[in-house]
Amino acid sequence: MIVIGIDPHKSSHTATAVDPATNTDLGSIRIDATLTGYKTLIAWAKAWPTRKWAIENAEGLGHHLAQWLLVLGEVVLDVPTTATARVRELSRGGRRKNDRIDAAAAACVAALQGDARPVDPEGPADVLALLDERRTNLSNSRTRLVNQLHALLRQLLVGGAPTSLTAAAATALLRGFRVRSEVERARVGLCRDLIADIRRLDSQLAANEKQMAQTLDEHGTRLREVDGIGAVTAARLIGRTGRASRFPTAAAYANYNGSAPVQIASADTDRHRLSRYGDRQLNSALYTVAVVQIRMPASAGRGYYDKKIAEGKKPAAARRALKRHLSDHVWRIMLADEKRRCRLNEADPTRAA
Repeated sequence: MIVIGIDPHKSSHTATAVDPATNTDLGSIRIDATLTGYKTLIAWAKAWPTRKWAIENAEGLGHHLAQWLLVLGEVVLDVPTTATARVRELSRGGRRKNDRIDAAAAACVAALQGDARPVDPEGPADVLALLDERRTNLSNSRTRLVNQLHALLRQLLVGGAPTSLTAAAATALLRGFRVRSEVERARVGLCRDLIADIRRLDSQLAANEKQMAQTLDEHGTRLREVDGIGAVTAARLIGRTGRASRFPTAAAYANYNGSAPVQIASADTDRHRLSRYGDRQLNSALYTVAVVQIRMPASAGRGYYDKKIAEGKKPAAARRALKRHLSDHVWRIMLADEKRRCRLNEADPTRAA
């Protein structure tokens, strides 16, 4: 089977066909990143009926091409940029770099090094990732508007407004206010505009959460059975994790989300420090679940936290240990859900479609 490596860019893609048996460059083509260019690429690749595609950074610049090839029934692999960099470094010419070499490096890694992984068609996890990103943007916009409203109310009212300000509370504060000047009238008008914007964002956030819950029901996950995980947190965990089986172990997933502590490089091997690596959004979601469970006296997480405290750990260290424990638990649930969906799809092929 021939491996076709792809080095993607914003406006163009370079493809190089490599024979994995001899590591021979069989040819290369450069196309525009357009539908016409994609069709040209497929026509060129028909010279090798048995083929698979190795796309460098298939989750980034190569995402659109990778998904387009999957729809055509092609086998597509994702090759990390760090892996192709190693191949270039070890190849003849030292630090040579061009698009054709990058494409060949992607093919070599896919064929020989084992660093490539299959690309999956987009599904519910991608929908949840989009909804989570949309919710983050809506929340940031709402926070900015509330801060502006706070500033105006502080200029209008003695003592300003309470910290946990809502649209209804701000409306009630303005209802008893008497305008004494044109400047105050302008401030009140701006406050009313901001309140209307906040109400609109609150409605959009509610609709966003409802759509998350519906997608989770279709996805079929048991994450919401865990204390402290609702629709919003479950959507973030699944959306940012993707396919749980791409992590070979729970430790690999913990390293990915940054909950695995880093051992201090010294003679004292029992000491660890907080990891600053990994997906910080995933880490934040696990932290939220840990804090919620600690506040629930009857939860399993609180029992685990108390156990660590009894062992002599400080509260912060015990909380980090609980976060690491939750990472393992969440990964096992998502992995079990994925295996169950695969069994259902195998039993009923029309369900997958």
